[in-house]
Amino acid sequence: MKRREFLSSIAVLGVTSTIPLASAQEVKGGQPWEPGKVDTRPLAQPRKGGVQYLTQHEFDTVGAIAERFIPADEMSISGKEAGCAIFVDRQLAGDFGQASSTYRLGRFVKGTPEQGPQEAKTPAERYRVGLAALDKTLQKQFGKNFVDLSGDQQDQILHAMEAGKLDLGPDVETKVFFELLLQNVREGFLSDPIYGGNKDMASWKMIGFPGARYDFRDLLSKKGQKLNIIPTSLIDNTL
Repeated sequence: MKRREFLSSIAVLGVTSTIPLASAQEVKGGQPWEPGKVDTRPLAQPRKGGVQYLTQHEFDTVGAIAERFIPADEMSISGKEAGCAIFVDRQLAGDFGQASSTYRLGRFVKGTPEQGPQEAKTPAERYRVGLAALDKTLQKQFGKNFVDLSGDQQDQILHAMEAGKLDLGPDVETKVFFELLLQNVREGFLSDPIYGGNKDMASWKMIGFPGARYDFRDLLSKKGQKLNIIPTSLIDNTL
């Protein structure tokens, strides 16, 4: 995947659904719907150090995918080198992975593509099921897991996933899973290093983003000049 494709902007459109609820496809799973009842189960707390949610093999697979999404070139290090898999792992171990800010009581109705995925599974569950389905499919085709394929083969698989042309079985919407992977790798590459990705602020240096600076009063008099600001991470501001 070319870097300019990775850095391209995405337009988000709000479109009203025209699908009658009576004929819409209901997505099974999630938490049972009980009016007035709030789920009070405590969220699992991330472990400190090492892989926090993903298995080592899953972690390696996400790293390999990040390597193909954002290859190293003269502009910066690769997505794998930047720690995108670490970012994804930590996010899946926390609130994002448990979908703690998302409505989870059903019923889940499959909407239009413009409405986004109506998922019964949490992001953590989607990764676990999706990565397993990916390897299962590739074992049938190549006798290998994703991490064992050549770079060109990995690119072909990811392009097929993006186009929705790779069948990962009934439990995974291939194109939707691809978009989740791409979104999270992007986030890891561009986020503050305190979250595990963007090692040495590589992406910030590449695009000229100054990071978490307190203010820019010392630069107000340098209008039109090349500033060459060294980015600042939240890590640098943490006591």
